[in-house]
Amino acid sequence: MSNAILFTHKDLIERSKQGDAKTQYKLYALYVDAMFNVCMRMVKIREDAEDVLQESFIEAFKKLESFRYESTFGSWLKRIVINRSINHLKSKKMPLIAIEDNDYWIQNNDEENKENIDLDISKIKRGIESLPQGYQTIINLYLIEGYDHVEIGEILGINVSTSKSQYHRAKKKLTEIMQDI
Repeated sequence: MSNAILFTHKDLIERSKQGDAKTQYKLYALYVDAMFNVCMRMVKIREDAEDVLQESFIEAFKKLESFRYESTFGSWLKRIVINRSINHLKSKKMPLIAIEDNDYWIQNNDEENKENIDLDISKIKRGIESLPQGYQTIINLYLIEGYDHVEIGEILGINVSTSKSQYHRAKKKLTEIMQDI
C-alpha cells in the first residue's frame, strides 16, 4: 500500500473523528462492500446482513476516537463487523458451538488430505452453506477471515482447543459434503 493511500485514509479517519459527515461517508464508501461480504458470510440473510452492517458502521463511527492506528482501519472495522454478526446470530439463538472440549478426539489423517479433488469456488460455497451454522462460523473465521484459533476463541468465548476441534470436524464434514456435490 502506498504512502499516499495511507495518508488519505489517515486524513479521512482524522476528519471523521471530528464528526465531518461527508468524510465519514467517503470512509463508509471505501469499506461498505467488503464489510457487507463479511456480514453475508456470517449471517447469510441479506436483510440481516444489511442491518448488521449499518449497526457496525454506527458503532465504528461512535468508537472512532478509540482507533489508534495499531492495525489498519479495515481490520479494526472488520473486527467490529464480525463481533456484531456473532451477536446477531446469538440473539437469533443460532448455535455457534455445541460440543464441549472433551467429547471427542480427532485423528488427523494425512492421506485423506492428500486426495486430489477437483473443486470450484461455487461448489465450495455450496458445501460451506450446507454445514451446520456453528461449523460455518468456524470455517468463515478461520479460512476466510484469517483469524487464528486463539482469536476465534476470544471472539466466540470458547477454548482454543474447542476452536481447533470444531474446525477439524467442520473440515472433515465439508470434505464429505464436497464428495457428494
